[in-house]
Amino acid sequence: MSFQAYLDTIKKQTGLDPQQIKEKFDKQSILKSTLTATEWVGWCEHDLKLGRGHAMALWKYFVEKGWFTPSTTRLIK
Repeated sequence: MSFQAYLDTIKKQTGLDPQQIKEKFDKQSILKSTLTATEWVGWCEHDLKLGRGHAMALWKYFVEKGWFTPSTTRLIK
């Protein structure tokens, strides 16, 4: 599955695009530098009904957009 396919599926499953998900995160004060990937996946599973792969695609998207900078993220390119 391509990265764009992950984002397209997230939109289809949740009805929200990444910007709208960011706004939801912002309202709930989720995006803190202490947030771990495990917590992120849990939030995505609970509130968005997304699995781990889709949650991690969102994590990568948010980090690359500069919307979120976790203290321990190292992206492999």
